[in-house]
Amino acid sequence: MTHWLVNAAVRSGIAAAKNSKVPDGATAAAAWEQLARELRQTDVALAAQLAKTMRVPLADFDRVQQSATRLLPEKLARKHGVFALRETDRELIVASSDPNDYEAERDLGFAAGRRVVFELASPTSIETALSGTGYSTDQIVENLLNASDSTLADAVRVMEEEAPEEVAVQEVESAPLVKLTNLILSDAVQQRVSDIHIEPGGSKGGVVRFRVDGVMRQHMALPVAAVNRIVSRIKVLGKLDIADRMRPQDGRARIQVANRNYDLRISTVPTREAEKAVIRILRPDTAKTLAGVGLQPYELARFRQLIGNRDGICVVTGPTGSGKTTTLYAALSDVATSEVNVMTVEDPIEYELAGITQIQVETKRNVTFASALRSILRQDPDVIFVGEIRDAETAVVAAQAAATGHLVLATLHTNDAMSAVSRLSDLGLDRATIASVLRGSVAQRLIRRVCPDCALPITGPLDEPEEKLAAQFGVKPTVRVVGCAKCNQSGYRGRMPVIEVAIVTPTMADQISGGATAVQLQRAAITQGMRPLREVVLDAVRNGDTTLEEVERVLGEVADDGPIVPSGPPTILFADDDPMLRHLATSILETGGYRVIQARDGAEALAKIESGEDVALLITDLMMPGMGGDVLLAQLRSKVQTSLLPVIVLTGSDEHDTEVKLMEAGADDYIRKPIDPPRFLARVKAALRRAGVS
Repeated sequence: MTHWLVNAAVRSGIAAAKNSKVPDGATAAAAWEQLARELRQTDVALAAQLAKTMRVPLADFDRVQQSATRLLPEKLARKHGVFALRETDRELIVASSDPNDYEAERDLGFAAGRRVVFELASPTSIETALSGTGYSTDQIVENLLNASDSTLADAVRVMEEEAPEEVAVQEVESAPLVKLTNLILSDAVQQRVSDIHIEPGGSKGGVVRFRVDGVMRQHMALPVAAVNRIVSRIKVLGKLDIADRMRPQDGRARIQVANRNYDLRISTVPTREAEKAVIRILRPDTAKTLAGVGLQPYELARFRQLIGNRDGICVVTGPTGSGKTTTLYAALSDVATSEVNVMTVEDPIEYELAGITQIQVETKRNVTFASALRSILRQDPDVIFVGEIRDAETAVVAAQAAATGHLVLATLHTNDAMSAVSRLSDLGLDRATIASVLRGSVAQRLIRRVCPDCALPITGPLDEPEEKLAAQFGVKPTVRVVGCAKCNQSGYRGRMPVIEVAIVTPTMADQISGGATAVQLQRAAITQGMRPLREVVLDAVRNGDTTLEEVERVLGEVADDGPIVPSGPPTILFADDDPMLRHLATSILETGGYRVIQARDGAEALAKIESGEDVALLITDLMMPGMGGDVLLAQLRSKVQTSLLPVIVLTGSDEHDTEVKLMEAGADDYIRKPIDPPRFLARVKAALRRAGVS
């Protein structure tokens, strides 16, 4: 049998095609390449000749609509060798080199929610379009940068560390991905972010998430290619091997933003299809004194009693990210006088303290916690800070130092204060040694403060969730979070430490050496004057510093029936100044199984989105008093965080130019009034499907 492409060429009057040796089973791309070579012409010219015979229009790549391109995922377009050209309400016009490919027609129609109409194009033309503006990662990133404040990206300077001084280098390259990486870092610094997570998300793309005040939130969504390249850029900053994507790596870098230095601790791990990077942002020049940390007066006095010892071990315990190191740095600032020799062993050095000798652990150079501790003991120290006691060797050396007239401050990972005893025992110290050297233990958590600019005193009755928590904890809350621009609509701004301080008395030392359990020791510590974490944090609720919701989040104490976890269908925000239309649209959407929230104009819609509402799709009227749909669309597309939110514009206008302008401005769809329920619901489903929302 003869290949269909050869038959089409023969029907077009190309006599030489009769002698073609294109095999019948050849793919469309291979057939086009071979036939064009045999006929000694380009496949582009061949397509122009065949279009009329095949009764298929010749694809016009000069009239490409970006809205049509967005209807087809790049992976699907490349799989079938097609390119989306234009769209109508019911059809998607697609360039294809094989108009008879029914499998492609079926897959594309399902993905786009439209009937597929093919136009003929050569494989070369399609590949050029796919590699050009249609799916170009650089173009997507450029669009994000153009919609953002580019000065923020340019304000990030990469610093090189050279002993004994630091030397600033020139501005890094201005390639789009480099500038986007700088923009992410700049945003993180401005928003007081502690950790940046750059995460691949499979074929649908990846996300950048920020941890602010201990809570994760999504900052932006990006294409897979952009995520991979940003991770590579981060690895370059951290002097990691960008060619090695199969093993975890750790590195560090220093940047300067707004004339302030920030240290980055970089960690990458391989995932199934890509790499994930996490960046810890350290602010070396922000160490506080113990009085400035924000401890409760009673706990502050007991903690100062602990660090007033001249020997022994004092440990601060808690999970990762609970502020242990920051509190101990504050303690060091208090004890580091001209009469005291203070030395530290850390990994990493998080703050630079004047008058203190700080040693960085470097395992590649055999500088470990244990080896550095042994060296420090020959340096005549009075106070030693150990970043973390994490192995038996470090525990033994620390105990030896504490027993020979040195005060050792260290961190451990345990849940409460007196669990430090069992942890040290697990690391190899015998109970008698622990009893003789342990002076006390501190357990710490960080809890978010309510935003002082928007928190409201509770004067009336409690709402249902507040009533439930008040009954659970036995405390009535005094303030209610609201949310404003200064707290990024979260209702909280900044964190405060809450600690329980156990001081080892002679009676408790006897219990430790006698093998008492952690629970028994915890009860003994309370008897000896320790206020448990729960009591300390509930005091903060009574004082109006935080809320019961935050207490539940941090301490993990929930009612018997478990915490309230938001779940359900996707949320659609419908913005229109016509109350009858809002009611009609809400009824249609809720019938379709969606959750609907309403806004009366663009300003109200923007406020709801920026408040953290989990909006999957925005439907907005074009003409509204105050802020109309076009202005709202421009506002959303100008911000990285909302640049990918799907938006459907609703209008009563029949002007074609208006539709074109809105689609070019970034609208995902355009629906004319009056609303036809089945068609309206179908367009909404298609928009959500394209956005990857089921």
